[in-house]
Amino acid sequence: MRSKQEMIDLGMNFAFECEKIRLFTLEGSLTNKNIPKDEFQDYDFSYFVTDMEFFKKSDEWLDYFGKRIMMQKPEAMELFPAELGNWFSYLMIFEDGTKIDLTLIPLDEYEDYFQNSDGLVEVLLDKDNLIQEPVIASDRKYHIQKPSHQSFDDCCNEFWFTATYVAKGLARKEILFAIDIMNGPFRPNLLTMLRWKVGIEADVSLSIGKSDKFLKKYISGTTWDALLSTYDMGSYEKMWDALYASFELFRKTSRHIAETLGYTYPDYDEKVSRYIVGIRQKYFVTEK
Repeated sequence: MRSKQEMIDLGMNFAFECEKIRLFTLEGSLTNKNIPKDEFQDYDFSYFVTDMEFFKKSDEWLDYFGKRIMMQKPEAMELFPAELGNWFSYLMIFEDGTKIDLTLIPLDEYEDYFQNSDGLVEVLLDKDNLIQEPVIASDRKYHIQKPSHQSFDDCCNEFWFTATYVAKGLARKEILFAIDIMNGPFRPNLLTMLRWKVGIEADVSLSIGKSDKFLKKYISGTTWDALLSTYDMGSYEKMWDALYASFELFRKTSRHIAETLGYTYPDYDEKVSRYIVGIRQKYFVTEK
């Protein structure tokens, strides 16, 4: 696998030699000093170009970066709708295991790019001195913010409301539906509450990463084990157990936050919990 310096040099040399590329940036985790470095990190390159069609008409120019085992072009796909507007991206995995996510951006959109950036950007090449102010990569936009009372109540409301849909799916013996709701609108509220607790208790502003991947560092072993138990959904019985484990963990965490911030804990917890217990008692029989 090629080193970071080799990959940066590769991207830089191509950008420097191609007249149609005027600006070259690196984004993502490689710019974040708070993220542990490993061999699985992608190289998120962006080329700001004067002629998009010149690059899009053929993929041969991508051979410069090495031999690929696979490439995806999201903006050229039919099944998955494009989301980048005028931009065009190439997601490439190479034979040595290196991965590059390379995005072409029309040069005249560079101001929009920086205005809407998540902050994790480094400018590696600026041929025309377009960027007048220093660009310093920061994950500040991902730092955990203390919830307002309204946000806290919204999270509680969504958690307990969507819990009823999980129970409905289990009662109907529609386990795929129940799993989808569990992982979709339901579980994110539990993770949000755990994230808020971490933020409130931390002495400094911090991020726990995409998909809360560093959450384990900031919670107790007991809480971590309880959270993992909510992902065990291989049968109806396990799903019911996972749902109840979610209730207990959410209830404990959200009550702690309510007490800490002086917020009111919603009374519909008890009412919804009783309603769901009734569903389980009526429709669920332990499978042998």
